[in-house]
Amino acid sequence: MKIAVVDGMGGGMGAQIVQGLVKGIGEKAEIWALGTNAMATSSMIKAGANKGATGENAIKVSIKEVDIIIGPLGIIMPNSMMGEITPFISETIASSKCRKILIPVNQAHVELVGYESKPLGELIKETIKIVLA
Repeated sequence: MKIAVVDGMGGGMGAQIVQGLVKGIGEKAEIWALGTNAMATSSMIKAGANKGATGENAIKVSIKEVDIIIGPLGIIMPNSMMGEITPFISETIASSKCRKILIPVNQAHVELVGYESKPLGELIKETIKIVLA
């Protein structure tokens, strides 16, 4: 199984997801760090991702090969993460036929109705449980 973790900015959330996956899955899956910038990719690789790539084209090419995409809700919202998620990236991810597990982190311009706010650490633990199920 190949899992892509997509993140931007500093890659802190992605790094926490990668750490949780490495602990929970070990060598049963290959974890790919797909960052919108080099810093995000680097953070996820340091956290234990097997491979890493950066930018629009890397995301476009890599997404075709994975079974699961994990990341914050913003990865399917054009111009989120202060513009790091381009319309091309969001469309590529949203259009992918593979399973997507999105963490409901609020964006400044979007409100999620019915969403119960939880600490990020708890959301990441729930994400890992979903992948393991």
